Amino acid sequence: MLDPKIFEELSSRLSALIAASPAADIEKNARALLSGFFARLDLVSREEFDIQAQVLQRTREKMKALEERIARLEKPNGNDSAE
Repeated sequence: MLDPKIFEELSSRLSALIAASPAADIEKNARALLSGFFARLDLVSREEFDIQAQVLQRTREKMKALEERIARLEKPNGNDSAE
């Protein structure tokens, strides 16, 4: 069986190599480029999207209830007789 410490040491050495290589600069520049691109798209987080979807759902439910209430109020009452 392989010792997990060997993997940890290998991982730390690889991380140190990448940090000292041009690959780290490439990664940093790519992240900055993508961040700028996404910022221009005017995106929202998934959390904010889910919150707004819940608000919209509650608003639709309230609107449906109000429409049903208005329909009941506008319906002619069968108990009143026309004179």
